[in-house]
Amino acid sequence: MTGRASSRFSWKKARLFLAVVALLALVAGPAAVNGTLAGWNDTKESHGELIAAKVPAPGLTQDCQFRPGLLGLGARVRIFWKLPDGYQLDDIVVKASTSGLGSVLAPLTGFSLSGNSTANGDGTYTTDVPTNLLGGLLGLGSELEIAFVVEHESGWQSETAAVASNAGLLAGIGGNCRNLTS
Repeated sequence: MTGRASSRFSWKKARLFLAVVALLALVAGPAAVNGTLAGWNDTKESHGELIAAKVPAPGLTQDCQFRPGLLGLGARVRIFWKLPDGYQLDDIVVKASTSGLGSVLAPLTGFSLSGNSTANGDGTYTTDVPTNLLGGLLGLGSELEIAFVVEHESGWQSETAAVASNAGLLAGIGGNCRNLTS
């Protein structure tokens, strides 16, 4: 019996040894296979250019005109301009500002571009800006800048198409207008 007992004992040891090896293989095996300390060096250069979209500006087509009206009543600034391709009258914002240090163009309130503009047969527009809307902005000897700006649906705005006007001294006498952009 000693032969059989030792034979059983060695099979028990062998099975125990195989079970431990199998357990170690299941636990440590995937870590050994997936874990690596490999590394590499590679240099690559990329070059590119970032360009912001530019909203095209409206253009002035003729010299503007100051129309004094009768004794200064009904005085207006007449502006001749065109839309950039792909834009409509609804895309235009009219802004005004007095000349001077720190003066900022602000939307002209109480003004309807569509109601004060005439579409000409050649695709251009003639717009009259009544000076009574400009209130105190266009007074004795002061100069007023009126600008058309294209506003894209994203909120970005174009450069201005601008004119400057002076109402003159009294009742529109000596009033004038000049284009600031082309």
